[in-house]
Amino acid sequence: METLMKKVRSLSCAAAALLLGGCQSPAPLPTVPQVDLQRFMGPWYVIANIPTFIEKGAHNAVESYRIDADGTIATTFTFRAGGFDGEEKRYTPRGFVVDRETNALWGMQFLWPIKADYRITYLADDYSVTVISRIQRDYVWIMARASTIADEEYQRLVTLIGAQGYDVSKIEKVPQRWN
Repeated sequence: METLMKKVRSLSCAAAALLLGGCQSPAPLPTVPQVDLQRFMGPWYVIANIPTFIEKGAHNAVESYRIDADGTIATTFTFRAGGFDGEEKRYTPRGFVVDRETNALWGMQFLWPIKADYRITYLADDYSVTVISRIQRDYVWIMARASTIADEEYQRLVTLIGAQGYDVSKIEKVPQRWN
């Protein structure tokens, strides 16, 4: 029961931080023109991010998506805390497509009724790499279908994120090691 309460407390703090970051009216942050949700579903390795407090020290972070019968997006986020042999952490927020025209703007709900901003601002044509951004420019995620990407691709994405108005000095690579 104590572990459940710690998770609820952690998720409550994360949701509050995500909401409180958006008190000003930030500059627009365009999404990609179109996302094929079926192609976007499945596992994504977190290559780098500006981490939320629950992600600090994460290793082998993976976010997986699945469309449920009700049209919502079941999300599973797992990682090892503090090292490759650290305790496995698992979170299961629910995604809601906000913009059905593009499928690129979602709300991500960790706790009812709060939905955090979740924008697909870059997506490779082959759906191999994506950038997930937030209008507040407080958190960002570079994710890929493989556990690593080429350094040139990584630098190109960091440059893109900087052009979106982020402080790229806050971006941290997420260690990935799979046997």
